Amino acid sequence: MRALISVTDKTGIEDLAKGLSDLGVEIVSTGGTYKKIKESGVEAIEIDEITNFPEILEGRVKTLSPYVHGGILYKRDEDSHVATVKEHNIKPIDIVVVNLYEFQKALEKGNPEDIIENIDIGGPSMVRSAAKNHKDVLIVTDPDDYDELLERIKNDDLDLSYRQNLAMKAYNLTAFYDSVIARYFSELTGEEGKYKTYGFEKESELRYGENPGQEAALYNDPFVKGLMENMEVIHGKEMSYNNYNDLNPALELAQELGENAVVALKHQSPCGVAQRQSVYESYIKAYECDSQSIFGGIVSVNGIVDEKTAEEMNKIFLEIIAARDFTDEALEVLTQKKNVRLVKINFDNQTVKEEIRYLNGKVLIQGKDFGEDEVEIVTDKKPTEAEIKDLLFAQKVVKYVKSNAIVVAKDMQTLGCGAGQQSRIWALESIKDHFKDRDFTGAAMGSDAFFPFPDTVELAHEMGISSIIQPGGSIKDQDSIDKCNEYEMSMVFGKSRHFKH
Repeated sequence: MRALISVTDKTGIEDLAKGLSDLGVEIVSTGGTYKKIKESGVEAIEIDEITNFPEILEGRVKTLSPYVHGGILYKRDEDSHVATVKEHNIKPIDIVVVNLYEFQKALEKGNPEDIIENIDIGGPSMVRSAAKNHKDVLIVTDPDDYDELLERIKNDDLDLSYRQNLAMKAYNLTAFYDSVIARYFSELTGEEGKYKTYGFEKESELRYGENPGQEAALYNDPFVKGLMENMEVIHGKEMSYNNYNDLNPALELAQELGENAVVALKHQSPCGVAQRQSVYESYIKAYECDSQSIFGGIVSVNGIVDEKTAEEMNKIFLEIIAARDFTDEALEVLTQKKNVRLVKINFDNQTVKEEIRYLNGKVLIQGKDFGEDEVEIVTDKKPTEAEIKDLLFAQKVVKYVKSNAIVVAKDMQTLGCGAGQQSRIWALESIKDHFKDRDFTGAAMGSDAFFPFPDTVELAHEMGISSIIQPGGSIKDQDSIDKCNEYEMSMVFGKSRHFKH
């Protein structure tokens, strides 16, 4: 048997080369890999002895040769193929061990010339050739598979199932690799082609999905340095599917609001949000919004959790507390509970620009719903500066509340989040009915979409709400505006609708 070894990631390569050599496998290698193998004391043949041609163009051309691909691709059980390689003195290559140039690392460094030079050509070509002819050629692209390869060769256990599994991993790698390159050029040009390519790298298996009967895993998008990039779970149980799913909107909202924002969230919808001068005050106000729903929920803190805040948090059960950081004193308090997950997050990371939803055989992709601060005053009464701040705050929060959604806020604190109602007025009624004793006088109200009828304005007036933000767009907008004028309430139109289904 003959093996061609050409790898960028040289993890375990000396042991593999020695193991193959001990099993009587002849080794052909290239460049730095050849040097590494020779330094380990294992005999190898340099690639240009096979191709009868030196590496050229700074290494861009070294394995693109019929003496390489012919030796990989010919069918061992096809007489015409056997005759052809014999005629041209092409020797068989039975094992191909290849991994690819580090394009992602070059991308992170950002040097355009280096990025282009790290687009591998020969590597993917050999991988694809060997994977195509997997019936006759073993293709190994993952250092984790080296030990099994040696064991199977030793035991002559190289059945078709094993070969197909290696081919699957090979095409998995080249598809992922090409997807990252395609996205690079899409970002570079600002254009989209006919095909939308994403490549995700598995980070970990999860115990189960949304429910125990569903399998799940966590994947990383190497192209996006998002909020969860390098997140660190510093205490508590392993994160679950639902933990990740719920944590994401809590982080996004805390990031959008900015410094000292605290978001309490339950089942993907905020239940209490506040932004005050300190993390402690923000947490207290977020908790006060809905002290019942926050129990067993998630708290995201765009700031540092101190001891005083930790003591308040420790009074109830929370699934996750995610923050920029925790003081040592806060950790002493919070780690007393073994089940709470404490997570450190870098809120300075970028947020994603697209959202993906996989349907039953179709995929929906949309741009991210980013906020804006421009408003149009449409009523006789103008909102005060304080009301404008609360209106914009309510508008940012309502984007993260399931539609139909209403958020009532005052002094940069939510007083109620009405979520997931089939009728818009029901969303406001749920706030009124749930918090019967709450004083909503002078509060601001945000709606994720327009009012088809003035009834929501009427109920808001009854509750004492003084100002409203909504996107407008109804043929009956004027009815709601007139009702606000009648009640001497202010109303502003935002630029966008903010449905979240």
